[in-house]
Amino acid sequence: MKKIILPVLIPVLMGVAACSEENTDSQNKATSSDMAQAPSNFDEAYDSITAEKIEAPLKTLSSDEFEGRLPTTAGEKKTLDYLISEFKAAGFEPGNGESFLQQVELMEITANPDMQMTIGDNVFAYKEDMVASSKREQAEVKLTDSELVFVGYGVNAPEYNWNDYEGVDVTGKTVVILINDPGFANPDGKQFQGKKMTYYGRWSYKYEEASRQGAAAAIIVHETAPASYPWSVVANSWSGPQYGLVSQDGGASRVAVEGWLTLDAAKEVFADAGMDFAEQKAKAMKGPYHQAMDIAASVTVSNTFKKSQSNNVIATLPGEKMPDEHVIYTAHWDHLGKDESLEGDQIYNGAHDNATGTAASLVMAQAFGRLAPRPDRSISFLIVTAEEQGLLGSKYYASNPVIPMKNTVANINMDAMNVLGKTKDVAVVGKGKSEMESYLANAAERQNRTLTEEDKPEAGYYYRSDHFSFAKQGVPALYAEGGSTPADEATAKYRKRMNVIVTGCYHQVCDEYRDDWDLSGIAQDTRLLFDVGVHVANAKQWPQWSKQSEFQRQQN
Repeated sequence: MKKIILPVLIPVLMGVAACSEENTDSQNKATSSDMAQAPSNFDEAYDSITAEKIEAPLKTLSSDEFEGRLPTTAGEKKTLDYLISEFKAAGFEPGNGESFLQQVELMEITANPDMQMTIGDNVFAYKEDMVASSKREQAEVKLTDSELVFVGYGVNAPEYNWNDYEGVDVTGKTVVILINDPGFANPDGKQFQGKKMTYYGRWSYKYEEASRQGAAAAIIVHETAPASYPWSVVANSWSGPQYGLVSQDGGASRVAVEGWLTLDAAKEVFADAGMDFAEQKAKAMKGPYHQAMDIAASVTVSNTFKKSQSNNVIATLPGEKMPDEHVIYTAHWDHLGKDESLEGDQIYNGAHDNATGTAASLVMAQAFGRLAPRPDRSISFLIVTAEEQGLLGSKYYASNPVIPMKNTVANINMDAMNVLGKTKDVAVVGKGKSEMESYLANAAERQNRTLTEEDKPEAGYYYRSDHFSFAKQGVPALYAEGGSTPADEATAKYRKRMNVIVTGCYHQVCDEYRDDWDLSGIAQDTRLLFDVGVHVANAKQWPQWSKQSEFQRQQN
């Protein structure tokens, strides 16, 4: 049997040490008595966060002038200049020595779209039926008559007693993998966390595990419900320039080809192999499963690649009493740029994703700048690059932190904020993971709101934005957004209409600023997260992960 290399996925193994002996006592369980008093002018700063103030930077960042904010383009330069100017105006200092920037070394790889994939007797067209790419720094990557093996969900999870690869050697072969994890399709089977996605359900994990197993290629079967997005998102996001962090081995440790198949294409492949897709999926749901398919795949990926530099933006407001300890807010400034092959509109403006979070960061920074006195601990904003390419900016920062992780008290993330109007509830993504929710609950009470679980825990959103890079390092990370209960009847009517538009424009050129957007929900949530940050920064104790969380800080 092939030797299995277990993945390091339980971030308790990657937790950070206590920052100092004097902080050890301050890292016990937070209670309501630990919530320090806010600055005397807190209410004035809180009330300064308005929809009107958020509108201006939101319109600017999502304008055609910024060309979709693709990393390494002219759109990046305009974005960085704008962000730095705004943080300076808010009274923030450079967060990286004398600079507001942290360079991120990226490898840009663009696959020639003139490709097709042959599996058995079927020939599949690029973007219509399949997408394929390679992280290897080679001009041409060939997959020739590579034997297919269906490996169920492609999961190797010792803590769930599940290993789809056990007893099979996939070295040099192409693995075919279902999206999400076994809990989604079988929520009553007590597998994993039921409908709530774990990291094992993410596409990024599946390619990583296939690489560890020595596969030549990994192909994920797309299904809209378990993926939580339609095929158009895959076609748009995995085509064109693809970015990764610069690796020492030139991508050699990755599978040669990383691909997706539409559900219809996958059904054809299984039928060609004399197998029924639904039957095979049903077997994969019940327990660890793999099955040789006795057909082969071929594809040639022709790459152009180049190293490039992008930038994270980091701005800091030094704390009054403990300036070396930081509460870090994150948002990502990047989006998908433009596609000149399109007719008509060619710019992916990324207004909702994530000019909203970036604009909210700037307005929140202005509110922090008003506080007198300043918070006890430092407040830093980390506005990262290349989130759309796999959280690359935050991954790079987590591996190369400007502020040591041992001095990072907590992380609060803002991504694709609520443009659907005010709500009576607050959706906590990954609810129950940390004591940050105690601060969130207090802030929500100020607004007469209650905490609820996110609408679609099966989508795995806790593993899909930049806070995850902090969580993996043991830093308690909060991701919360507007809930699903509208504040009033008028908002309910607006929400029903606008939600269809916003959902349909995810990663599409129609994700543009709209004059009829109700930004009061963004203002409501920005105030909420401002409140959380102020009180965490002034608290006697550091927030901790809950005992049931898969993430923990390591103590000396």
